[in-house]
Amino acid sequence: MPGTGPVPADVMIVGEAPGFNEDMQGLPFVGAAGKLLDTLLARIGLGRETVFITNVLKCRPPQNRDPMPNEAEACLPYLRAQFKLVQPKAVVILGRHALERMLPGIGPISRVHGEFFERSGVAFMPVYHPAAALHNGALVKDLEADFDKVRSYLDRVLAPPPPPEPVATTAEPEQLPLI
Repeated sequence: MPGTGPVPADVMIVGEAPGFNEDMQGLPFVGAAGKLLDTLLARIGLGRETVFITNVLKCRPPQNRDPMPNEAEACLPYLRAQFKLVQPKAVVILGRHALERMLPGIGPISRVHGEFFERSGVAFMPVYHPAAALHNGALVKDLEADFDKVRSYLDRVLAPPPPPEPVATTAEPEQLPLI
């Protein structure tokens, strides 16, 4: 499953791996976790059609188990190529498995969720995986707050530059020749 969305896109969302529903439909985040992701995106004024959504693993792990390091490593060149094509300004990292691959050694998701980590001019923000919030409803508030931070960041980086200040002159206006 390659991913879906516009190329380039200001926001790239990276999850762990396809699940059953994703495997059946060939699209990322189409099950219950995808519905929650859609709600979170709508909360900050974004739709699926405006973001690029993909996973670290491009295939569903057998029995829907956690990804193995060698599987993630095998898919990493493809994810890197996607990143170069999408050219995101912000990358939302969904869950601990994606965090381990995108920002190795940065810390556990429980400590770093909602923080921005800048790499080469791109802001990476780890958040809890929507599936984790479906199992533990207390995480929904954290996800909402973290997505609100994504909106604030985008508002800052995507804001048009202020207009130039008018330059005051005291010199006489230049006379145009009469024809």
